[in-house]
Amino acid sequence: MRFDDTLDTVLAADLGTPYGVQSVWRQLVDLIGRRRVPPATRAMATLRAIRADVPLPVRAASARAVEFADPPAPLVRLFAQDDISIAIPVLRSARLTAPEWIQLLPDLSPTARSVLRNRRDLGPDVRRALESFGPIDLVLPDGVTQASTEVVDRSVGSIAEPRSGAQNPEMDHSDRITAAASAARPVRPVAQPAEGEDSGPFEIAEVVARIDAFWRHREEAGPVAPPAPPRAEEFRFETDEKGVIRWVDGVSRSALIGLSLDLAREADGAQVDGIAAGAFRRRAGFSTARMLIDGGSDAAGDWLISAVPVFDPANGRFTGYRGTARRPRIDERAEPVRTPTGSPAESLRQLVHELRTPTNAIAGFAEMIETQMLGPVADVYRERANVIRTEARELLGAIDDLDLAARIDSDALALTPDRVALRPLLAAIADDLAPLLELRGSMIALPVEDHVVTGDRRAVERLLSRLMATLVSASVPGERIGVKMALESDRGVAVAVDRPKALADYPGDSVLGIDDEREDATLLGTGFALRLSRNLARELGGSLIIGPATLTLRLPAAVTSQVGQAI
Repeated sequence: MRFDDTLDTVLAADLGTPYGVQSVWRQLVDLIGRRRVPPATRAMATLRAIRADVPLPVRAASARAVEFADPPAPLVRLFAQDDISIAIPVLRSARLTAPEWIQLLPDLSPTARSVLRNRRDLGPDVRRALESFGPIDLVLPDGVTQASTEVVDRSVGSIAEPRSGAQNPEMDHSDRITAAASAARPVRPVAQPAEGEDSGPFEIAEVVARIDAFWRHREEAGPVAPPAPPRAEEFRFETDEKGVIRWVDGVSRSALIGLSLDLAREADGAQVDGIAAGAFRRRAGFSTARMLIDGGSDAAGDWLISAVPVFDPANGRFTGYRGTARRPRIDERAEPVRTPTGSPAESLRQLVHELRTPTNAIAGFAEMIETQMLGPVADVYRERANVIRTEARELLGAIDDLDLAARIDSDALALTPDRVALRPLLAAIADDLAPLLELRGSMIALPVEDHVVTGDRRAVERLLSRLMATLVSASVPGERIGVKMALESDRGVAVAVDRPKALADYPGDSVLGIDDEREDATLLGTGFALRLSRNLARELGGSLIIGPATLTLRLPAAVTSQVGQAI
């Protein structure tokens, strides 16, 4: 299709309606900006004629669309003479010849020429032409001395040496630089006071006196505390595929950018409760999850956050969350919403209860056969009864793990605070794991020091036993699993456990996604056991951090009321 036919097709739209005007503008800018049609006089005249009827956001979007499309000089001129927000995208990326730039400069505003001064890819002729506009672009407001416009011709000379072809016939001709210079506000040069005339205070001296008075008042009154920022009431956010907040609108960014929805609760800093963390692992939406932000910014305090997952429409891949946050109302508390009866977590707890009863019965009958409580039994049946009892005991352990996970998910885990010494507890767990250690050919190196943490005794014991059993199950012959303890602060005890070499293929938190069941592994899998340990640590007010070489378990340290120190 010829250009005239294409232009006729574009101009066939009804220019009497706002939609028709915007449609013609977009199509012409796209065709000319991408050099699919030449910038003919008819097309450029149409754009200039309808520019005032096109809303500024539409013109700005068109300018951004052709920013890196190498638009021709006439279209660059059209955008450069528009509002500065429209001109900037084109001026910072346009590629024109030196004569075209020099011809365009007189018709630009001082702000537009300042955009070109920040470019480093313009030739020396264009830079020299820009420098000649200094006395014009730097004209100050009324009452400020500035040289007359004649300085342009005397001190700088002409903008550039005239060259053949410097005037582009396709571009709109404009006035010369002298006309642009005369358009600048004329101001009077500084006049010397006449003899005997009071010249008044010198302005620079007055400024210096004010600065001196400010510092004198500051020393006498002391530093003035900056006013507290206004308290934000709501904001929007977006996360990446790892659950880390990457975009925030409506509140200070510094307090939220980099915060993870799967954040382990620490003693200080921001906290996000288990509702958001659990929904993130399931790639599900969540509502009114609790978030606590520390500090003195406008984002500090309690929030209730809600978000929905976002998936790539092309391949269905999870790309993150989009959500909102608000302050809790006076009639509600910023606490996690308890899972109602009939939820999946409650259904799982009911199923666990129904499984535990027959499993206990099977284990009991197998023990009766093995011990010959009902009469003599052949050895082959006693061996089978022993296998049944062993597997039933493992199944009961898996059922208990499922029950614990369901209680955590439904916020129904009852914990009784107590003081728990870790060294004796770890020694008892190592004794219980002795048969498994012998089978794997590995060993556990316990720490010499001892620390006391606060928390439910049974929950702490369950946490350490499940964590150590999982790591021992993944060990190889001759491997040593070291355990170290340290008091990080007056509120936290860190227990670092060496990571088995068999898990080296799963860097970072990817070990939590192990789904396959390997030989001698836990019944529900290594990934499930580690996720359960991390969630239980959070319920105890601590965290489980998975590093490249160690797994670090942090629990609250026990503090005496007399001296206020951890022991």
